[in-house]
Amino acid sequence: MPTGTRDPMLHTGAMVTMCDLQGIRDSEVGLKRCLPITAGREIRLKLNAKPALLLLAVLLVIPGVGLSFTPDAAAQQGSATSVNEAAGHGKAVPGSSSGEIPEQEEHGLPQKAVEIARPFGFPITNSMLVSWIVALGLIVFAQLATRNMKRVPEGAQNFLEWLVEGLYRVLEGILGRHLTERTFWFFATIFIFIVVSNWVGLIPGVGTVGWGRQTAQGFKIDQPFFRGVNADVNMTFAMALVFFACWIVWAIQEVGLSGFLKELFAPKGESTGPLKILLMVVFFAAGCLEIISILFRPISLSFRLYGNIFAGENMLEAMARLVPGFGWLIPIPFYFLELLMGLVQALVFMLLTAVFTLLICQHEGESAGAHH
Repeated sequence: MPTGTRDPMLHTGAMVTMCDLQGIRDSEVGLKRCLPITAGREIRLKLNAKPALLLLAVLLVIPGVGLSFTPDAAAQQGSATSVNEAAGHGKAVPGSSSGEIPEQEEHGLPQKAVEIARPFGFPITNSMLVSWIVALGLIVFAQLATRNMKRVPEGAQNFLEWLVEGLYRVLEGILGRHLTERTFWFFATIFIFIVVSNWVGLIPGVGTVGWGRQTAQGFKIDQPFFRGVNADVNMTFAMALVFFACWIVWAIQEVGLSGFLKELFAPKGESTGPLKILLMVVFFAAGCLEIISILFRPISLSFRLYGNIFAGENMLEAMARLVPGFGWLIPIPFYFLELLMGLVQALVFMLLTAVFTLLICQHEGESAGAHH
């Protein structure tokens, strides 16, 4: 990508605030594009689509909230990189001690998503942009597949019905018919969104096309236009929080508030006398531990998905840099591995959330007959 013209206003404020440095070259110009938030309708096939559409809207907006508290993070990172680059080339940096050892330039996918636009004060990152593209693509595909419904499905309609029916049968075998009818919209939406997002993140150009600068090691991308959706912990944590809220609502709807508390703290089984008092103390303590476990579930769900996808993308980039001149060949086997990993992680997220829902929503005596 040819280098653009330099903008004297880019990163300057952050560089003066951090180090009061003068004479350091700014990074290459970043292009900010504001893409309109596209509203649409979610898949509507035998089910009410409003809850699924609301879920997508929440998932696409929440990741930007946490980023609004650190608007200068990208500028500070660019400033620090400029200092390290100047030190690495042997140039004197004003205000720095002569004995300070310069930090090595970071390679691989950055841990934070890069902010590419801020319309009306709302930050838009490259991972949010990809999530909107994925959601829009799913909505368009669903509309095209169900536009002319046929009694004997074929083409896109056949594939969509096969996918929805397969997911429904899997969840019905875990949750039972009643809970599946109540919660299928969430689990199907979250699975399809995660697996498509994981696979879209493997398309060449995601994370490798953007604005950057020329270095001694070659051209380095500082502001990629696109980033894998689940390689951003804000998105995975948002999905986990949405499930946590739905989990509480489903539990109260199924067993009531008193049943919810009994499931956590009440002693199980029949007992009398001093043994019953002892069991009440034991189960109350176990309930307190269960509360701690429940509070950590969103963290474990989000970091499991984020860690696997982030590590996979870094592995692909490391394989591409392993042998100069063969960066296009060596990562190919690992691409197939990441395709499988993207599917597995979507299944793990969906199945774990389904099991968590079953454990709190099943009534006494129904666990044995949940599959019938």
